[in-house]
Amino acid sequence: MGAGHPECPERLVAIHDHLLDTGLVNDLDARQAPLASAAELSLAHTPRYVAKVQALAEGLRRSAEEGRSEHAWLDPDTAMNAHTWNAALRATGAARAATDAVMAGELVNAFCAVRPPGHHACHSEGMGFCFFNSVVVAARHALEHHGLRRVAIVDFDVHHGNGTENIIEGDQRILMLGFYQHPFYPQGGARSNASNLLNLPVPACTGGAAVRELVTQHWLPRLHAYQPEMVFISAGFDAHRDDELGQMGLLEEDYHWMTAQIRGVAEQYAQGRIVSCLEGGYHLGALARSVEAHIRALADL
Repeated sequence: MGAGHPECPERLVAIHDHLLDTGLVNDLDARQAPLASAAELSLAHTPRYVAKVQALAEGLRRSAEEGRSEHAWLDPDTAMNAHTWNAALRATGAARAATDAVMAGELVNAFCAVRPPGHHACHSEGMGFCFFNSVVVAARHALEHHGLRRVAIVDFDVHHGNGTENIIEGDQRILMLGFYQHPFYPQGGARSNASNLLNLPVPACTGGAAVRELVTQHWLPRLHAYQPEMVFISAGFDAHRDDELGQMGLLEEDYHWMTAQIRGVAEQYAQGRIVSCLEGGYHLGALARSVEAHIRALADL
């Protein structure tokens, strides 16, 4: 998205290098991400919005072929270059392919180390570093192509997943649970009181003990009552104490604990089926360590 932008390629490099350094990569079944199709994108977005992003991408590609490196901005935070279209398609394609692999029993669960993130992408609008809402596409793919009846999306990014809320509001096949720092980006926080949404605002400086209490008192009872047949995670790690894009106080062990709680629910009701997708996390060291903790909890290592 341009020099100095926090949503940068180094995020995935940091994760990859850390998994190599710790040796954890040797315990993983690593797979390349396919490109999402237009039909898959339509599970979350309008054809008009998808066509708009594609047209911008085509213009940027032509500029690159003519030797000009340019950006197109969806909003003041969210820029495209000539490669963004394919990157965004692969991010969504990863979530869909992971869903297929988990449903087929090839994998118990999956973590998609992808960028750009997706949970701010609304039905007909991209924003907040996000173009396509990968988690919603994957969740609806599980419902419509694998015959599931109930799935849950858990969002622990420091920012409210307004795009996910916008798309799934009122869709009783999908339960969304989240916490987010408030007041903070995006302005206004949760805007819907739909019965399939439980997005809880917390103040700046909220730490792990308070978040664990929130999970125990609010998330887990709703999940047990709902009994999801698959769980999707919008895994943002920018609520970490070291991340300068948020002001919360989580640590690696908090992400491990939250993930273990989610895994317990999935094992009880969903045959362990979880697909997690990377959202935020912009302090490279904290991001890499938190992803390690998340993966260890998913894999029970």
